[in-house]
Amino acid sequence: MSHSKSILLKNIQALKNQFSWLERSYLICQHIPSGRDYSPEEMDALETLCSRFARSIDYLIRKVFRSIDGVELENQGTLIDVVNNAEKRGLIEPTDKLREIKELRIDIVHEYVLEDVKSLFVDVIEATPSVLEIMQNTITYCSKYRQ
Repeated sequence: MSHSKSILLKNIQALKNQFSWLERSYLICQHIPSGRDYSPEEMDALETLCSRFARSIDYLIRKVFRSIDGVELENQGTLIDVVNNAEKRGLIEPTDKLREIKELRIDIVHEYVLEDVKSLFVDVIEATPSVLEIMQNTITYCSKYRQ
């Protein structure tokens, strides 16, 4: 097994773990009513979802998509190149959607005002199914490399 394939398989295993944790957080948070003050437990759950959401996006793009490019001998240029390659493989919808998700990740990292956080929680809950779908598409796509 080549070194790049070995790295990809390790990254896919980690992605599967992240998928499970992100999905768990989403299932907990999707029923929390929005637009009101949250209990401490709800805030903890929502902040955990945001954290897992941001880490999943980073890992998917910076590690997994780059690993796929390495195995398939694609140019590992800019982040835009990596995302464009993922789009060509059918792993993601048009790059505008992923760009929106990336911007949401940036908002998560830099959001400090409580009222803005409430709006951010709604956005993350709405975007999480798309991220889970991209993760699942990627896991399915890479199953051909398990042999």
